[in-house]
Amino acid sequence: MRRPVDHVIWDWNGTLYDDSHVVVAAVNDVLAHHGLPSIDADYYRTHYQRPVHRFYEAMIGRPLLDEDWQLLDQLFHDGYAGRIPQIALTADAELVLRRVADTGATQSVLSMWRHDGLFPVVHAIGVADYFVEIDGLKGAAGGSKSEKMAQHLQRLAETVGVLPDSVVMIGDALDDAVAAESAGVRCVLYNGGSHHRPALEAVGVPVADTLVDALDLALGS
Repeated sequence: MRRPVDHVIWDWNGTLYDDSHVVVAAVNDVLAHHGLPSIDADYYRTHYQRPVHRFYEAMIGRPLLDEDWQLLDQLFHDGYAGRIPQIALTADAELVLRRVADTGATQSVLSMWRHDGLFPVVHAIGVADYFVEIDGLKGAAGGSKSEKMAQHLQRLAETVGVLPDSVVMIGDALDDAVAAESAGVRCVLYNGGSHHRPALEAVGVPVADTLVDALDLALGS
C-alpha cells in the first residue's frame, strides 16, 4: 500500500506558470535567426522532446555543434525573458498550492528553467512562501530532468525528511514522468501545453486537464 502524500513536487513552466505561448514565441525567435518559418502551439506540442537539442536539430535539419547550442540557448532565453510580463500563474495555481498546504504536506518546485531566472520570478509572482525548495537549472541546459530529480529528492530528505514513496510529482511534460519514475516517485501529468494529451496518456500515469483535477489525482494516488 502506498504511503500518504507528504510532499508535492511541482514543475513550474507550463504547470504552475502559464507560459506555453511565450515558449513558442521564443522558439520562433530562434527559428527566425536561422531563416526558418515559425511554428505554432500545435507543432510544438506534437514535436517537443528532450533532450531539447534534438527538438531543435529536427527543425534546423542538422546536428548542433556546441557553439550552435550555446547561441541557440541564449537566443531562446533572451526571447523568453523579454516576454515575462505576458505570463501569469495558471488558473487555480494558488488554489491548489493552498490546498496542499492545508493538508500539512510540504511543496517544492523542480524546473529545467535557469535558476537565476526561476528564483526571482517565483518570488515576484507571490507564491514562494509555499515552497521549501525552489530548484532551477544551475548547470548546462538541454539535458534530462532525471538527474536533477535525484538531487532534489536528496535535499528534501535532508531538509524535511520526506522519502520518495511519500512524494508525488505534478508536471506537464513527458520528461516529468520519466524523472519521477527514475526516482520511484508517483506522477500526475497536467495537460498544460508541452505535449498533446494522447502523448501524455501513453506514458501510463494519470493525466488531468486542470490543476485541481491533477491535485485530486495526486492526493488520491
